[in-house]
Amino acid sequence: MRNLNRLILVSVAVLTLGACAWMSGEETAGTAIDDSGITAKVNTALIDDPTVKARQVDVETSHGVVQLNGFVDSAAAKERATTVARGVSGVTEVHNNLVVQSGDRTVGTVVDDATITAKVKTALIGNSETKAAEINVSTKQGVVQLSGFVDDSAEKNTAGTIAQNVVGVRSVDNQLEVRAN
Repeated sequence: MRNLNRLILVSVAVLTLGACAWMSGEETAGTAIDDSGITAKVNTALIDDPTVKARQVDVETSHGVVQLNGFVDSAAAKERATTVARGVSGVTEVHNNLVVQSGDRTVGTVVDDATITAKVKTALIGNSETKAAEINVSTKQGVVQLSGFVDDSAEKNTAGTIAQNVVGVRSVDNQLEVRAN
């Protein structure tokens, strides 16, 4: 009986929060769970694919729209990632923001890129106009890619400006998308 009461209480709380989110135009708990499941399925499919190096691809999903982000070694890997993502159940659209960037990187370059990524993330965290937890940052050879889904174009532009002003950033590829309501 005690567990039944807890289950009812948790169910009411989840439904209430979901209704509040729906009324405010935010993503519901059900949509977030669906998007998380789609992201997991796309990641698994990429891992199973011999052409794509899944560790090079960051997958984000919002309302069934999948965003592929990061730096890959070849045009074939970029193209194949789109095909794989489209083949996953629940995917309504794929936005392929993968950048083909080949060439060997020295240990120093890898360390520099990691440092730039950390600096950009720190700057985003320190700015009240950006939700840093929703913004992915990748860096390769000084090129910073911002990806994910944000609430409005002002947040997207602010994030791009913040990244561009970090010492060591050569350029910014701002692939942030404004979340559909």
